[in-house]
Amino acid sequence: MPKGRKVIKTKVVNQAERPDAYAFVQKQISLGRQIFVVTPLIEESDKLGVKSATQEHQALQKIFPKLKIGLLHGKMKATEKEAVMQSFLNKELNILVSTSVIEVGVDVPNASVMIIEGAERFGLAQLHQFRGRVGRSEHQSYCLLFSDNETERVKLRLKNFSEISDGFELAEIDLKTRGFGNIFGEEQSGFTYFKFYDYDPETAKLAQTWAKQIYTKDPELKKHPEILKLINEKIVHLE
Repeated sequence: MPKGRKVIKTKVVNQAERPDAYAFVQKQISLGRQIFVVTPLIEESDKLGVKSATQEHQALQKIFPKLKIGLLHGKMKATEKEAVMQSFLNKELNILVSTSVIEVGVDVPNASVMIIEGAERFGLAQLHQFRGRVGRSEHQSYCLLFSDNETERVKLRLKNFSEISDGFELAEIDLKTRGFGNIFGEEQSGFTYFKFYDYDPETAKLAQTWAKQIYTKDPELKKHPEILKLINEKIVHLE
């Protein structure tokens, strides 16, 4: 973790705790911070998550009528997306509601809270990517996981995520429990052709070691353009 940054505090929020969570959001904004809200796909026909993001945007406008809330989704033109992100970077927006892809490479140090709606619909590795969009300054940051599914399996899975900050460990857990095709939450996109991947702990550990070595020496992957290209293609596909 970069010097001066704090560990992101992660909490699973049940339905009864939503009012308290929204009060916390209001307090963070009063301190000058900004908020990310990520929404999942709800219907298979809504491939880009437009309906989900739009509904969440409208709901938050009613909850926070005095705040400026932006919306980002897959059907927007590239210029429109850039304009929204620039407004958020310029602190012209208090909250940004987005589909599952928050622009790659965007750094918003002032954002201190990541809210993930329908958290159970995402893979742990993808949840970890979302969480990494905050915690980029000296301010304490938070990740709030909202889920309508309160089965024991889901609660345990999200609890594990809230207690683990290592991305490689989370990916390994997801690989064991959900299958390779779901490790990045691809189940939402119908992208499950690796469903029957045979997990090999030794191979996974070796890949983890190499990945850590590469990231330590070249965190922006400037010397590994092919790897960066593959990562960007993977992330963009998930939108």
